[in-house]
Amino acid sequence: MTARSGRRPGGPLAGLLAAMVLASGCVVGGVNEGAPQQPLPRSTRQPSSPQGEQTRADGTTSVAEFQEDMAVAVDKAEIYWTAQFRASGRRFQPVRRVVPYQREGEVSCAGQALPRNNAVYCSAGDFIAYDVRWSVAAFRQVGDAFLYYLLGHEYAHGIQVRLGLRAQFTIQQELQADCLAGAYIGGSIEAGELRLEDGDLDEFREGLLAVGDDPDQPWFAEGAHGTAEQRTDHFFRGYEQGLAACNLG
Repeated sequence: MTARSGRRPGGPLAGLLAAMVLASGCVVGGVNEGAPQQPLPRSTRQPSSPQGEQTRADGTTSVAEFQEDMAVAVDKAEIYWTAQFRASGRRFQPVRRVVPYQREGEVSCAGQALPRNNAVYCSAGDFIAYDVRWSVAAFRQVGDAFLYYLLGHEYAHGIQVRLGLRAQFTIQQELQADCLAGAYIGGSIEAGELRLEDGDLDEFREGLLAVGDDPDQPWFAEGAHGTAEQRTDHFFRGYEQGLAACNLG
């Protein structure tokens, strides 16, 4: 997935912003976790480096490439959501910062240490934090497209806070964030801000497969995100249909 110059995406937030006040405070104790703490699947692609790292066909391996793609993903998310809020007559305030970390406890949210092998949105501080080692591993094993999903999902939690969206169960909140991430990526592609490359859709599917809940986990459990099938379904609803598919009101 690559960035392109083009018009900014438009379209109202289903009229929701007209009746909403920007929200603040903590959601789920201040932390919205975007992925379970579990290893990523090993790619079946042949290694493309002397160290034998498993990478996708796009050859994304270096930390510099990762950092560049992460910066682009953040920039395009801000462009997309700024346009959506503006179309509804409101000013958008971007998420305050995106923070990489390497060790458990290096970053905390509302006094809670953030775990390894994860990415989270902290509503208490209005920031996104991600384990850089885990994220780079995902970048290498799954592909660069998954990075845009990962950032998009966490950014979506910031959007939920800004819109005052609440859900009775964690799984509802998380699946909606998957849908919003899909809308951001699909809308950015439609607007010419991002360009879909060969294999990107497969990378989205493989990444979503990696972050699905265990099928035996109760759907109503605290922290449930949804099975791989549910997460894939909600992501592609947003990707193909836009925000109208994301149950905003």
